[in-house]
Amino acid sequence: DQRESAGQTRVRGQAPGQSQSPAQHLGHPRRAAQAAEQLQHGPYQPHEPGYGLDQPEFSPYEDEIPDPKARMLAIQNAKAYLLKTSTKSGLNLYDHLARVITKILDEQPENTADIIENISKDVKWAQFRKKMDTLRDEHLILPTYEAAEKCKALFVKDRVGGWWEGKGEREEIVGPPPLPNVMETAFYFEQAGIGLNKDESYCIFLSLKNLVNVQPILTCRFWGKILGLEMNYIIAETQVREVEDQEGGETGHEREEIYEEGEREMDEDEPPKSTYKPPPEIPREENGAGTNKYVYFVCNEPGKPWVKLPPVTPAQIVCARKIKKFFTGRLDAPVVSFPPFPGNEANYLRAQIARISAGTHVSPTGFYQFANEDEEEEEGDAYEENPDFEPPPVAEMLESLAAWAHHVKIILKQGRCVWINPQKSDENAEEEEEEEEEKDEEGEGQQEETGPPLLTLISEDAGIKSIPAWTAQASTNLIPEYCIAILQSNRWPGAYAFASGRKFDNIYFGWGHKYSPENHSPALPPPAQAEYPIGSEITETVDPTVEEEMAFKAAQEEALAGDDEEEGEEDEGDDE
Repeated sequence: DQRESAGQTRVRGQAPGQSQSPAQHLGHPRRAAQAAEQLQHGPYQPHEPGYGLDQPEFSPYEDEIPDPKARMLAIQNAKAYLLKTSTKSGLNLYDHLARVITKILDEQPENTADIIENISKDVKWAQFRKKMDTLRDEHLILPTYEAAEKCKALFVKDRVGGWWEGKGEREEIVGPPPLPNVMETAFYFEQAGIGLNKDESYCIFLSLKNLVNVQPILTCRFWGKILGLEMNYIIAETQVREVEDQEGGETGHEREEIYEEGEREMDEDEPPKSTYKPPPEIPREENGAGTNKYVYFVCNEPGKPWVKLPPVTPAQIVCARKIKKFFTGRLDAPVVSFPPFPGNEANYLRAQIARISAGTHVSPTGFYQFANEDEEEEEGDAYEENPDFEPPPVAEMLESLAAWAHHVKIILKQGRCVWINPQKSDENAEEEEEEEEEKDEEGEGQQEETGPPLLTLISEDAGIKSIPAWTAQASTNLIPEYCIAILQSNRWPGAYAFASGRKFDNIYFGWGHKYSPENHSPALPPPAQAEYPIGSEITETVDPTVEEEMAFKAAQEEALAGDDEEEGEEDEGDDE
């Protein structure tokens, strides 16, 4: 009893919350059995490795006491590993697990173990942030914004400077202002469904205003728009002040003289030269007359700078009639064709503008008249507006093509509006009089070309097979009292003209090509030149045989030996 009471006293003397270890019951079989029964009710069975580990203050290594410092070091190392940042996402596992657990406890979803992967993905997506310090928002540039940026310079109210700057006060403009009313012209053509949209027309209007302010222009007109593969051409037809000759440098005769002087300085022993002489170059018409009566400026889009086109030459017009090329929109682009075109795309564009203007610019009959009575006989191109002109009714202009007339001279086959004899030269006229007389006696090699006079009626224009050259139509059939007359060219698709009372205008929208009922066929190359002139002095014979060649060589050797013997005898005679 005393031992039991002592044992109970020891048990009662333990601190609350502490249990007895199995070693304390080794001396008491009954208590040891009770303790063993209690251990059997744990999560592990005696034969399992984790048996007894769930009991408080139980350690399989009773002889080893764990070091608290080592345990804290292990915990710190584990936490440091969990705080390791990922090189891809910039997150660490410690914070991620903390956010996952926080999200689970806040939302408390059902079947958390089944959706733990989805919760982890949601937490990662919520943590994604753009690197605003290195990346900026990429705003999509709309086409309308780009067009507005290009046209921004057109909407400047007062532009500083002009062609008159530095020349004193600006001269007073006599007559109509040089700036055309593009919007009024667009209004009339719009009634027939022809032209550009209002925004582009107004931008062209402002662009022409800038051109008039910068260049010394007397008259200006919106000629039209030629389409290209890459860019288009907006064309302005102008007359400038003090037109100067743009072609500088040496003339053809100066170049020939320099070439002859160079030949004299060369050595006498030279290989044979070709006797071919190219045909004489046809000079271009002077500025302000014929094909160069107007000066043309082009730009690709309203707001871009205007570029002045060079004058056109007859060779360029003649070659342009033989080729058909699409424009690219780049003035410096080469024109690859056969026959080779003498120039780049700027020259080809200028040649096509001259051809289209000569064939499609028309006006009501009687609107213009010659300035002088003898002008028609002299085939001049000077005309003026007829103050007594009375516009015919629209019905008459639609029924008969005789109500329309050309006010631009036709281009001849030579490439000029006025024919010129290329054999004549003002500088060497006296020296070449005799040669010209001989040529006249033999027969005139080139006959003078004559074209239809100025202000010819378009009813005399030849059609294209069964297609008439022009088609006239009204702008509307519903209200004939207020309709306008529209004239369309079938030879140059895209060329139009309108007439309403005393108002009329011409415009062109197209690819710059002439209509052809058949496919375009390039010109054939010229025939091959003969290798040698065939005549009595040069004849073609059969090649000799080997025996004949050997006999010819033996005869030559004998003749040379005889010559040597004669020379030797002569030398002996001289010595004696």
